[in-house]
Amino acid sequence: MAQPILLLNCGSSSIKYQLLDPAEPGPRAVGIVQRIGLETSTIDHEVGENEYHEETHFANHVEAVAAVVQMFRDHGPSLDDVVAVGHRTVHGGSTFVESTLITEEVIEKLVELSGLAPLHNPPGIAGIRAAQEVLPDVPHVGVFDTAFFSTLPAEAYTYAVDREVTDRYSIRKYGFHGTSHSYVSKQAAKCLGRPIEETKLIVCHLGNGASISAVDGGVAIDTSMGLTPLQGLVMGTRSGDVDPGLHAFLVNSAGMTIAEVDDLLNKRSGMAGLCGYTDMRDVKAAVENGDQASRLALDVYVHRLVSYIGSYYALLGGLDAVVFTAGVGENADPVRKAVIDRLSHFGLKLDDDANRARSKQPRDISAADATVRTLVVPTNEELAMAQETLSVIGR
Repeated sequence: MAQPILLLNCGSSSIKYQLLDPAEPGPRAVGIVQRIGLETSTIDHEVGENEYHEETHFANHVEAVAAVVQMFRDHGPSLDDVVAVGHRTVHGGSTFVESTLITEEVIEKLVELSGLAPLHNPPGIAGIRAAQEVLPDVPHVGVFDTAFFSTLPAEAYTYAVDREVTDRYSIRKYGFHGTSHSYVSKQAAKCLGRPIEETKLIVCHLGNGASISAVDGGVAIDTSMGLTPLQGLVMGTRSGDVDPGLHAFLVNSAGMTIAEVDDLLNKRSGMAGLCGYTDMRDVKAAVENGDQASRLALDVYVHRLVSYIGSYYALLGGLDAVVFTAGVGENADPVRKAVIDRLSHFGLKLDDDANRARSKQPRDISAADATVRTLVVPTNEELAMAQETLSVIGR
């Protein structure tokens, strides 16, 4: 029996969407709305090999979601048999520790949590309300990026900050990319041929945004992102870990405002700040051409990643596999090699031919004599969201 799910991922000025049935091999349709609220908005809708593009104006998310529904009406496939709508919801705080049926009470709580994710939760809420307006007769489910990391022990999620302040403002490590880390860890266990309950994994989600997790028996025990997605690894435009005193230093010595510091660390740092590139293919080409800034940027990127892997190895008390996923993790074989070559003392060793080979399938790229495996597992957050949505509505 077909059980198609409409999945929505709403940003401040965009909506990514897919229609898929978890029992089918791929999505029935995919699309994206961009530049919501600007003078010229666009919508791209793909059904199989057919692509449809429109330029118009969407004043808000309600108009944009209505346009998405109209695209399905005009170009298919039909939404008549959709059983639910799944919404990617970035921050669930400590309240939402699993995917949840969306009610008015849930939306009100998400509004309260918006201070923890001011760039992400408000557009997500707008998308939920818009989708409820145009698709009122099916259940809507929130799938939370933070939910997988609700299992972190207190020693991992607690910041050493005055408890009165942290309690009052719900300050703690929450973690993000949880849907990806959950999906990939399960697929990695299958790749190893072992029950996930018997695995110790380090999952490296490396994209423009990047995070790493320690997963013990299918349960997350630590992750690199924190209260916000800024903490942790070097990313495309985000700095990752810096001295917390940097904020005060730049305010006091450089005359910057807090907003300017926040913009610097989130949008003008990371690989972009170090060498001007966010795409690892561009970084690789620049390194090969002798660009020293790109060489240093790549070294900093790898150094940070190796440091986290070593830390998580210690926390796990052993390791079955290091798993690479997302855009960089799945495709940048020089990054994987640079990382794994520095971890040979942990029993990690690559088969260089397997590492260079391109594939969209989960694969083991370890040398035959490696005692700890290196895996590449393509992430599929949309499939994981659809599975979560079906579970919530009891299908």
